Amino acid sequence: QVQLVESGGGSVQAGGSLRLSCAASGYTWSSYIMGWFRQPPGKEREGVAFITSTGRTEIADSVKGRFTIGQDKAENTLYLQMNSLKPEDTAMYYCVARPWSGGLLYTATYWYNYWGQGTQVTVSS
Repeated sequence: QVQLVESGGGSVQAGGSLRLSCAASGYTWSSYIMGWFRQPPGKEREGVAFITSTGRTEIADSVKGRFTIGQDKAENTLYLQMNSLKPEDTAMYYCVARPWSGGLLYTATYWYNYWGQGTQVTVSS
């Protein structure tokens, strides 16, 4: 059974940084996509960043240049380094994963069956 466990959320002032982690276990896919969605208060979930098993990445325009996605394959861990945080980055952040056969990167919520429980990020002005 695939399990995704996020950590690293918290409260920070605008301009600060946080690093989210997602520990993944139970999957046997050799080719996959993992990524992060977020859900701001009262809004829909939106894709933030994605990475494939080959290292290909996709970053949302709203966070490009500030957020970086990475992975440690040996530790089965996904990361999201968030710098220059803004109040509008306040949201619950979710880790996702799915097998991938190449081609387009999946960036919509309906493509993903495996979700973590979420970690809260709050940025104050």
